[in-house]
Amino acid sequence: MNLRNLDYMFPTSVREVEALGWDYIDVILFTGDAFVDHPSFGTACIARYLQHFGYRVAVVPQPNWRDDLRDFRKLGAPRLYFGVNAGAMDSMVNHYTAGKRLRHDDAYTPEGKSGQRPDYAVSVYSKILKELYPDVPVVIGGVEASLRRLAHYDYWKDELLPSILAWCPADYLCYGMGERPMLELTRAIEAMRNPREIRSIPQIAFRMSGRWKGGDDAVVLHSFEECAADRKAFAENFHLIEMHANMLHPATIIEPTGDGYIQVNPPYPPATEAEMDSFWDLPFTKLPHPRYKGKRIPAYDMIKDSIITHRGCFGGCNFCTIAAHQGKFIQSRSEKSILREVRSLAAMPQFRGNISDLGAPTANMYGMRGKNPDLCGKCRRKSCLFPSPCTNMDRSHRRLLDLYSKVDSVPGVRHSYIGSGIRYDLFLDKDGFVDETSRPYLEELILRHTSGRLKVAPEHTEDKVLHYMAKPSFKLFERLRIEFERICRKNGLRTGIVPYFISSHPGCTMKDMENLARNPSLRGIFMDQVQDFTPTPMTTSSVMYYTGIDPRDLKPVFVERDMTRKRRQKSFFFQK
Repeated sequence: MNLRNLDYMFPTSVREVEALGWDYIDVILFTGDAFVDHPSFGTACIARYLQHFGYRVAVVPQPNWRDDLRDFRKLGAPRLYFGVNAGAMDSMVNHYTAGKRLRHDDAYTPEGKSGQRPDYAVSVYSKILKELYPDVPVVIGGVEASLRRLAHYDYWKDELLPSILAWCPADYLCYGMGERPMLELTRAIEAMRNPREIRSIPQIAFRMSGRWKGGDDAVVLHSFEECAADRKAFAENFHLIEMHANMLHPATIIEPTGDGYIQVNPPYPPATEAEMDSFWDLPFTKLPHPRYKGKRIPAYDMIKDSIITHRGCFGGCNFCTIAAHQGKFIQSRSEKSILREVRSLAAMPQFRGNISDLGAPTANMYGMRGKNPDLCGKCRRKSCLFPSPCTNMDRSHRRLLDLYSKVDSVPGVRHSYIGSGIRYDLFLDKDGFVDETSRPYLEELILRHTSGRLKVAPEHTEDKVLHYMAKPSFKLFERLRIEFERICRKNGLRTGIVPYFISSHPGCTMKDMENLARNPSLRGIFMDQVQDFTPTPMTTSSVMYYTGIDPRDLKPVFVERDMTRKRRQKSFFFQK
């Protein structure tokens, strides 16, 4: 291994620690993914941010939990704490298909090899660390911990589970995007602050014994035991959880569990543009760790030439976890920060001139916010777009068009593609284009930033099903296709449009799928982008699947749970 540039990487072995001349490590991060020093990977984001403030951070990627546990022992105990995450995905989503069949590959592992992390990886890693080092704090985070911070339905066990803090021996849970809470928690542990002070840090959760004795400023949910006995109680809980997760000023959430309770502190306010820049303007190498010696990591191949422009999503789709993890409010980087990263990417030897994705969870939400921030502070809507677009939302694409132009002007950049999803209800409504920037944006997107086919996600054709998904009417997609084909004809393009759909979502019947397959607006369209609905923790759709109740109004909803009929629903996509 070449150790010359190790000061820019993070040690993963005793040899690498010794090469740095370290006699102690402040924080050791255990992760279920291979370690890639790129801002698309959460482990790298936290490691770089803590490093920036002077902490020595080591990483143990994909430790072997089945042998003598030497991977958990090799670096010894850190000075402050162990950090644990399952990787960029929930380990169960990573391992199993919607049909609960074991996947045969893993995009986050060298050469795509499967089986390199356990089921429920956060809990497995944490239990081992606590057994080996009972006096060292364990802090859990990442998607798996974040979305299981309160009682949740687990599709793979087909049962309601309590907060992960009830069955994982962690001291603290950091949820969401963790730079600020992890830095504050690290400083608090280092300063040996008293537990009460540490438990006041925003955006963390923890388990307490006894009964909640706080004031009236917290939301106290039904207990886990009540939810396990009464599915309506679970639906009521989730409605409150989701409402506060989408508020600018949410309350503390208390969920009684067993002989104690789970406390989830409110998050930090949305990051400012300067804070967002500080997260990205760190010396990421944007490379896999040298330990992999050139082995291919499929997930890295997909994002190595990408640029993230912002965080968050205010679309509020019921099956999506983005807002639950990243937040509803858009947190954008400055154009200067993005352009610095573009210039850095263009200077890398392996860059071939094409930015694979200039975007985020929803690419065209960059820079968007409420016209009147005071109204956003009072709002309790989950979505700024459903059931109709909020009149306070500024949907102008002017700033995004300017950004595209500046990025494409950087020497060495031939094309910048938008590989992330877009929301066409941001520039189209039932009356046509929303404002003077809408048509130019769609034309720019199609003519200069689409590689191959334009991919969009209407998700279904039937408005009844779309209501349960919290997605706009299919009529809007029909309008998009008309505008798309008009632009292509005008410019002599032979590209196509590819819609994504979901089968077996709560509320979707066999007849609905039959209607989708026969919808005349889909004639001539490439129809292989279909996903069977998978209930994942902390989504409205998973609550519907488990309870048969829509938590928004507590009314019953049809749910297809039979695996044979679920497969038949999906098969409608491939019928000629």
